Amino acid sequence: MALISPQLLEILVCPVSRQPLVEDEAKGVLRCEANGREYLVREGIPIMLVEDETSTQNSDSGEKIA
Repeated sequence: MALISPQLLEILVCPVSRQPLVEDEAKGVLRCEANGREYLVREGIPIMLVEDETSTQNSDSGEKIA
C-alpha cells in the first residue's frame, strides 16, 4: 500500500533540491534521489521539515558526513 496518495506524491518535491521524491514503503519514507535525503511519513502525512530529514549529507555544504 502506498504511503501517500499518488496525487500528492506527484506534486511534492524535496525542499532542498526541488527534485521529485520517490516512496520507500519498506522504510516509511519519501526519498530524494538527487541528494539522498529521506523524509518520514507518519500516518499518511509527509514530514518535510529539513531539520527532521535523515540523510548522510551535511545540509549546508552537501559533503558526506559519517
